[in-house]
Amino acid sequence: MTEPLIYDISVPGRCGVSLPGVDVPETPLPTELLRKELDLPEVSEMQVIRHFVHLSQFNHSIDKGFYPLGSCTMKYNPKINEDMARLPGFAHLHPLQDDEGAQGALALMFQLQTWLAEIAGFKAVSLAPAAGAQGEFAGILMIRKYHLDRGDTQRTKILIPNSAHGTNPATVTMAGFTAVELPSDENGDVDLQALKAVCDDTVAGMMITVPNTLGLFESHILEVVKTVHDCGGLMYMDGANMNALMGVVKPGELGFDVMHYNLHKTFSTPHGGGGPGSGPVGVGEKLVPYLPGPVVVMVEDGTDDEPPLYGLHMPEKSIGRLKAFHGNFGMHVRAYTYIRINGDEGIKDITRYAVLNANYLRVKLQDTYHIPYNRYCGHEFVLEGHFGDAPDIHALDISKRLMDYGIHPPTNYFPLIVPEALMIEPTETEDKQTLDAFVDAMKKIAAEARENPDLLKSAPHTTPVSRVDEVRAAKQLVLCCRPIPEWAG
Repeated sequence: MTEPLIYDISVPGRCGVSLPGVDVPETPLPTELLRKELDLPEVSEMQVIRHFVHLSQFNHSIDKGFYPLGSCTMKYNPKINEDMARLPGFAHLHPLQDDEGAQGALALMFQLQTWLAEIAGFKAVSLAPAAGAQGEFAGILMIRKYHLDRGDTQRTKILIPNSAHGTNPATVTMAGFTAVELPSDENGDVDLQALKAVCDDTVAGMMITVPNTLGLFESHILEVVKTVHDCGGLMYMDGANMNALMGVVKPGELGFDVMHYNLHKTFSTPHGGGGPGSGPVGVGEKLVPYLPGPVVVMVEDGTDDEPPLYGLHMPEKSIGRLKAFHGNFGMHVRAYTYIRINGDEGIKDITRYAVLNANYLRVKLQDTYHIPYNRYCGHEFVLEGHFGDAPDIHALDISKRLMDYGIHPPTNYFPLIVPEALMIEPTETEDKQTLDAFVDAMKKIAAEARENPDLLKSAPHTTPVSRVDEVRAAKQLVLCCRPIPEWAG
């Protein structure tokens, strides 16, 4: 049975909501603000609910099926995280509540700061940044202020490998630096000779993703860190791929000066559709005074009879606030719950299983697809989505066809250094049965590419909307419930 369009079931006089009585003097609406051309449907509450639930079922989600979106770490979000975030004492707490009345929330934030610092080997953490990109921005602003305080005004360059995350160059530019791209060597690591050639007293630092976007752990990362430090620069690690390191490798102990965490990736807080996110930053000793604030501090130690007293503090040379209030608190509750439940050994197992799952898929697919850097990977790997004997098939066609198998496509065309790239990340939360089903689908698609390429070129076939002109769709948005125009179908 096809769901009727909400406009088709509109009947004059039907009302989808009953508003409470007015408890203030009524004021006529300004007629110039009323838009008669809106022609809104008149439907009942039940019809409204069915309409939007029906639309929501078109969406793919981690609760609905496999979501191997490389770099995004689309792991399952345990529902207990949501229960904790909805506890009245957290959910209903006003962000301007005084410290005395918010001790529970402050204690949670203090503990989360402590745990995140321990997990990554840093001296201190600020929970203030509201997203990974904002965490990056905070890190680079701290590096800038550190150099300016020392009078090193000539340091205007940030080095970025071509295997880094795409947000890195934008962050560098926004902070007023010049981005200098570094090539990768034949193994997918940073080219050491190219790095050493550009390291001088104009370098403020280096941004590097570990593992990089090829899913590879930099085999000579200690030499990279030493080379940058020797020329006076600081090391920034993009922590978006911490799901391959957590509980096993501590970036602070490798020599990194600053790193952002993605709570909405590594620590199981939900993300997508533009938010919510959370991108705390961890720093070594040099950058502690520059952390964005406020951070939570212990004002008084606890005793046998009294708990500790917590308060908010703005670091001495802070780069300032990054958003209103004290960070994305709901995400803090979810991440705290996740770490508390998993504990020390559980945190290590997350990384072990994430790496195991990625390497299992890599080995299972290496004879069917070309993997340009086919070595032991971290939590994700990149293969090429094209075939020499099926030249008209591209990574996009493979991804579209995967949707017919009930699987969300991997990340397409990134990193840019791999032609027709498909970046695949299974995360630790998927079982062998799911991974085998994905392998089977990928192998079937490879066979279809050669035997029936038109099947891929016209995919998907089982979704409510088939292949669209994506460039035009992005520019000509359909923002109403009217029938979808022909060009979008």
